[in-house]
Amino acid sequence: MIEIDINCDLGEGVGNEAFLMPFISSCNIACGGHAGNKMTMSIVADLAEKYNVKIGAHPSFPDKENFGRKLLNMSPEALYDTVYTQIMSLKTILGNKGLNLHHVKPHGALYNAAVVDKSVARTIIKAVNDIDSGLVLYAPYHSLSAEIAKQEGLQVMYEAFVDRNYNEDLTLVSRQQKTALIDDADHMFEHMCHMILNGKIMTVTGVEVEVKADTFCIHGDHKNVLNNLEHLVGKLKENNIEIS
Repeated sequence: MIEIDINCDLGEGVGNEAFLMPFISSCNIACGGHAGNKMTMSIVADLAEKYNVKIGAHPSFPDKENFGRKLLNMSPEALYDTVYTQIMSLKTILGNKGLNLHHVKPHGALYNAAVVDKSVARTIIKAVNDIDSGLVLYAPYHSLSAEIAKQEGLQVMYEAFVDRNYNEDLTLVSRQQKTALIDDADHMFEHMCHMILNGKIMTVTGVEVEVKADTFCIHGDHKNVLNNLEHLVGKLKENNIEIS
């Protein structure tokens, strides 16, 4: 039997967390940058505790207007301050509930920038390390964020996306392109299984590229996410792949 982690970005204003929690094993809670506030963080944390789901912080560029999906030009000092503050806001809420923060996964444009921008990656990793060097960073395989995190002593879980298509350089296809999203549950299953069983990803051009993944993300704000996630988890279990 194979065990894998499925994570989901939550607390982003959709309000479907209670339905998604039974099907995932870790969650990334928006902590005020692109979405979320103390109340939503608290609600999602309580649900995560109920379903024994690992809790992660989901910091972003401070840009609710664009849902954190626009690249902002910030100084390292300003970026450090917002990332540190966002993570600490969730960590404090968890601490008051006797819960632990397990990981950090940047959101949207910040996540993508850390993949290729050394300064952004180092700034995020410094903030994480300063808060708790025992935290795990969710980051893509062959990314600067993963490489620098390991150099700085952070544990890394390689992440891949179940509902997104990839370019040959392992970057995500831009959301501006019609081929960016995978909406069909059977396609998601095939996409994911190819990574799990073969260590390769089929890119949008039809070229296979080597990939490693310890955790797989499905976005909580995509259409039909509940039906797709329920179907996906059922298919995985049918093939002796357990969510853990």
